[in-house]
Amino acid sequence: MMTKDPLRKQIIILMSTNNTERIMVQSNSYIANINRLLKEVKSKILADYICSNNKGIVITTNKIATSSNLNIVEKYMKELNNINSNDIMSSRLL
Repeated sequence: MMTKDPLRKQIIILMSTNNTERIMVQSNSYIANINRLLKEVKSKILADYICSNNKGIVITTNKIATSSNLNIVEKYMKELNNINSNDIMSSRLL
């Protein structure tokens, strides 16, 4: 598959498997909340979906995220009640 868009449209957040499983159960509501937070700061970035991999979660976005967008997503994930925030490492672009 070929694409013309830049490839760095994924935010990777490293975390434990337990946290990943908890997030995947409610991923639709988390996407809606992340998009709401991004709209509040007038960002043109929107999160499309969340998927999991062996090291954490991957959030696919419509455009390349800036560092401020990464900080918003990371802060949101760390503040979730049903996960262990100590297991969440810094987010990064892929």
